[in-house]
Amino acid sequence: MQITHISLLLLYLIALHIMPVNAQQKPRVIVSSDIGGTDDDDFQSLIHYLMYADRFQTEGLIASPFGPGRKSDILHILDLYEEDFSKLASKSRGFPLPDDLRAVTKQGAIGRAPLKGWTTPTEGSSWIIQCAKKELDQPLWVLVWGGLEDVAQALHDAPDITDKLRVYWIGGPNKKWSADAYQYIAANFPKLWMIEANATYRGLFVDDNTDKATNVTHFYEAYIKGKGAMAGDFVNYYGGRIKMGDTPSVAYLLHGDPYNPRSESWGGSFERINHSSRRLFTSNTSLKDTVPTFSLMEWEFKGKEVNIHPDSSCFVMEIANQQFEGYYKGGGRYAVRFVTKSAGDWAYRISSQIPELDGQEGAFVSTDPWPGEHREGDIKGLSNWWSDRSDEADFADGHQGARTVFRFQEDFLMDWADRWDWLE
Repeated sequence: MQITHISLLLLYLIALHIMPVNAQQKPRVIVSSDIGGTDDDDFQSLIHYLMYADRFQTEGLIASPFGPGRKSDILHILDLYEEDFSKLASKSRGFPLPDDLRAVTKQGAIGRAPLKGWTTPTEGSSWIIQCAKKELDQPLWVLVWGGLEDVAQALHDAPDITDKLRVYWIGGPNKKWSADAYQYIAANFPKLWMIEANATYRGLFVDDNTDKATNVTHFYEAYIKGKGAMAGDFVNYYGGRIKMGDTPSVAYLLHGDPYNPRSESWGGSFERINHSSRRLFTSNTSLKDTVPTFSLMEWEFKGKEVNIHPDSSCFVMEIANQQFEGYYKGGGRYAVRFVTKSAGDWAYRISSQIPELDGQEGAFVSTDPWPGEHREGDIKGLSNWWSDRSDEADFADGHQGARTVFRFQEDFLMDWADRWDWLE
């Protein structure tokens, strides 16, 4: 049966009398997602977010880098949400109308920021600024599921919004793609309130090696399958296996005290860091060079002066079968940034039309934990920055801090299972 917009509005108004909610207590949220990129977990995470959309004031859904992901991917999931909306709205007050969510869906940056960390405003970065400048008592939570480019651009264009934001960033593998934007933010906005979750988030999809229905490999069959339009789409991503790496940012706001990152929550427990590890090299590295995992690494090479604009991409570092652009800094200097995502030995090779750079090779060793002991060259002075707990007892499946999420995995999933029952 086709549901008209008027019918949806009537259902929404009826639902206002079912479950009273104080809207002022709902966190104001913008989600920045690299949905449709190289990893399908954002589709799963967006479905989860929408099933809890009555718990938030959703002020924006931004499609950010990387890969082919675009605003259309968010709109695809919103179409499914619209099909399930009447059942959700009959159970809880506060689910936003599908068209209201479409109205705040924006296109963010398409690609990576250059070496300076920012470029030109996007629809997404401008929307972050507009929302942050509202005269409201509550901060604006920006849940970043991919690159930091739109956050960096917003801060560059409107630095006065810094104290209005609360950023929970799923870093880890995303950090290597967003190294330049990260460098810009950490170096220029050290007072930004930021949770940098490089590994903690992995606790949500750790396999508990049991036959329980809440095991990440069994949950779809036990609790999701056959329950509405969003369920029908969920199985298209990893065959329904739970791999919602971005969802801990949402879970953090659902259960716990979000203003105290040290406290326990479904989205993890974190420790304050006052520096971000950064290693600067002026020549190729070797396995004698050791860096903390998730450290920002920067190589600067010397070559001939060329007649191109500074910040122009002119070489590529290939590492772990992926390519990262390097840039001209001017004066015959060339630089590239990279971030490791796991402990171990790493090797790289440089390709360029500039003879002095082409064919250069190197290696290095990455070790846990992050951020490691403070060293000269680190980004210092971080005052509201939080990251993965470094205690060995908080590691899970080899990932720093992940146990602080894993210990709540079953509670989190069973709460979600109850909501799937709404869509039967």
